[in-house]
Amino acid sequence: MRGLILAIQFLTRLPTPRVVDFRPEELAGGVVWFPLVGGLVGGLVAAAVWLGGLLDPWLGALLGLAVWVAVTGALHLDGLADLADALGASHRPDDPQARKARLLAVLSDPHLGVFGGVALVMQLLAKLVLLMLAVKAEAYLALVLVPAWARWGVLIWSRLPSIKPGLGERFAWRVGAGPIWLWGGILVVAGLTVPALLAAPLWAAAWRAFLLRRVGGMTGDALGAGVEWLETGLLLCVVILAKIAH
Repeated sequence: MRGLILAIQFLTRLPTPRVVDFRPEELAGGVVWFPLVGGLVGGLVAAAVWLGGLLDPWLGALLGLAVWVAVTGALHLDGLADLADALGASHRPDDPQARKARLLAVLSDPHLGVFGGVALVMQLLAKLVLLMLAVKAEAYLALVLVPAWARWGVLIWSRLPSIKPGLGERFAWRVGAGPIWLWGGILVVAGLTVPALLAAPLWAAAWRAFLLRRVGGMTGDALGAGVEWLETGLLLCVVILAKIAH
């Protein structure tokens, strides 16, 4: 339970029991609980979406998005913005070493740039629209499960080499293949109820390939951005399949 509590503390702003004698390396062990914590986040989001949707789908989407951001403390959105700034600022240099140096320099800069700001706006708009469409499709169970499988991706990406010191480095090579396959098996079972979830491995593999090609590894920001990528991708699949079914 210690690892689960640490995972909840790291991924959310929800109140938890105090962990005595915490050691930073323990956080890596809590990664295996990330999908379960994602399901907790999804349950709160789905409840807010359902409640607001009783009056209007757009209100449901707005409440759900607000809860999503509040419960997670915008943790993954911060990673998305930082990575977008770094990628945007490092796209011109032809020399791979100069490009990587520029990317790392911008990743270490805490200020928000234009690329990060645009990425934040686009991501929030995408989630708002997709949540509204999910309300219309009454895809509430999918909303519970999407954040869970988005965080399953972290188990996969954290096995990539870390390219800079930070939170990502704590996770590097700490997650064995066992938890990935275990949660993957649960994913297959969940996919019997919500088929759109079966696209999670494809979205996760695409992000892994992108990180290797464009970033050269992973960082904490890359992991957070990947969660946002996977959440939006799975929401899109949920909406598309719901439209096809009707």
